[in-house]
Amino acid sequence: MTLVLALILGVAVGILLGLLGGGGSILAVPVLVYALGLPLSEAIPTSLLVIGVASATGAIPKVRARLIEWRLAAIFAATGIIGTLVGTAVGRHLPDTAVMIGFAIVMIVAGTRMLRTNDDLGTACRTGNSGIDWRRCAPRSIPTGFGVGVLTGLFGVGGGFLIIPALVLLLGIEMSVAVGTSLVVIVANSAAGLLAQAGGLGGNWTLTFTFAAAAIVGSLVAGRFSNRVDADKLRQWFAYLVFAVAGYVLVDTLFLS
Repeated sequence: MTLVLALILGVAVGILLGLLGGGGSILAVPVLVYALGLPLSEAIPTSLLVIGVASATGAIPKVRARLIEWRLAAIFAATGIIGTLVGTAVGRHLPDTAVMIGFAIVMIVAGTRMLRTNDDLGTACRTGNSGIDWRRCAPRSIPTGFGVGVLTGLFGVGGGFLIIPALVLLLGIEMSVAVGTSLVVIVANSAAGLLAQAGGLGGNWTLTFTFAAAAIVGSLVAGRFSNRVDADKLRQWFAYLVFAVAGYVLVDTLFLS
């Protein structure tokens, strides 16, 4: 029964990654802890493995379609890897209760971000005939990439829910390119976090592989239909789901544990 549940939930996480370029990872750790019964120390590296592999799979069609801004991806990845190592080091000294409360707060922030609409797009990194104005772009992209990396190390999330708004609203990248770029950054951050926390893996490889394989399939299928789905409507419903899960995490952590 647990493996069937891992299969179903893995597909759901992969679909969200494929459709939105992020977001599915925000549910991976709560799913692994509460639905599949993994301890937090194992759930975080398992989440990083699953999200990293699923994101890499989802990025393949984006690479083929040339929908990735590689220079920005490199900046986010380089600073994000450093942030991931910092977040991992900090997380080792925090009790599980503090990590889960912090995770719930991040979920609430992510859900709020998903519900906001803003047509005032940034222009700092918008590409054109003259390329990127790095004097304006770098001061915004470097700290954002580092911050996303810290969250990856602390909570085992890919950070797409922050990367995409930053790329579109702050830096002025088109949504179609932002999704592909986000997936590449998630792969880099997840790999760094997994290397730093690899000792937590191995408790239940069957469950891990089932969840990962399902996420890959979900990401591949969703990637084929991403252009046919109303992403804004999906993002709104997903935000409500994130709020509900965050509420459950807070109640369980503060009152039921």
